[in-house]
Amino acid sequence: MSLFKKKAPKYNPPPAPTPAEDIDNNHSNGLDNNNGSQKSQLVFHCQQAQGSPLGLISGFSNVKELYQKIAECYDFPPEDILFCTLNTHKVDMRKLLGGQIGLEDFIFAHRKGRPKEIEIVKTEDALGLTITDNGAGYAFIKRIKEGSIVSRIPHIEVGDHIEKLDGENMIGKRHYEVAKLLKEIPKGTTFTIRLVEPLKSGFGSIGPKTSGARSGRKTNYGSGKETLRFKANGPATIENEHDERSQAGIDKINGLLESFMGINDTELATQMWDIAEGKTNSMQLAEAIDNSDLQEFGFTDEFIIELWGVITDARSGRLT
Repeated sequence: MSLFKKKAPKYNPPPAPTPAEDIDNNHSNGLDNNNGSQKSQLVFHCQQAQGSPLGLISGFSNVKELYQKIAECYDFPPEDILFCTLNTHKVDMRKLLGGQIGLEDFIFAHRKGRPKEIEIVKTEDALGLTITDNGAGYAFIKRIKEGSIVSRIPHIEVGDHIEKLDGENMIGKRHYEVAKLLKEIPKGTTFTIRLVEPLKSGFGSIGPKTSGARSGRKTNYGSGKETLRFKANGPATIENEHDERSQAGIDKINGLLESFMGINDTELATQMWDIAEGKTNSMQLAEAIDNSDLQEFGFTDEFIIELWGVITDARSGRLT
């Protein structure tokens, strides 16, 4: 018997939270901290990754609103942003902005650069790509497996946005949808992929200053131990960072997602870890997933069993 009911494979993400209201010239973002106390005014420093003046960003409660605020700051369309990295202007996927931002983090926006079309012959079952997305409709390459088909094509790079597959538009699709389409391409097939690379850096000296760059920030906005967590079905909240065991579990769950689905999604991994809280066996975990929006992913029983093994290992400290 299956651990949980199988539902329709099509995933419809929950509606975005209501945008925060601009209250005054400082644009309060209306975020509650994890204790539900007085709403805080958060301001983040930002630059364009290829080089730009320093910008101050506030008044957002999800990734799409963040992109909108950055675009307004620099006067370009929000659709130009491929993704953001934290504390580095480089295309470093370890520093990718996902479902949360540290309150002391410096945001770098990577904009669209040169498009390129590449013809690929799928000579193996797996292309060797790990796909993620920016939370605003763009899927892109997070990792390329060494020795894979794609690793032998010099024009395909980490950070490239997957815009089209054989002429079919990929904009607006989630990373797992794009990964599924790539996986379903039959072995021996020749297909065309249209990519958009991040705009190249104009100079290498940009970046957050170690001392003065954040001198204008109020000291009570974070100790480096708190993060602004975006929620799929509610407002962003300020929360303490996960402890060492929890973070090890989340990282391992993300590894499972890559192995089973070819995607990388720290936010999804974190959601799974949080759903498992208070569960004492894999059946309870499967039921909780089946009763959440995650059931639309259609996780297999094998994946749920592996997931529960990771969670129990992390709880016992065997991953740290």
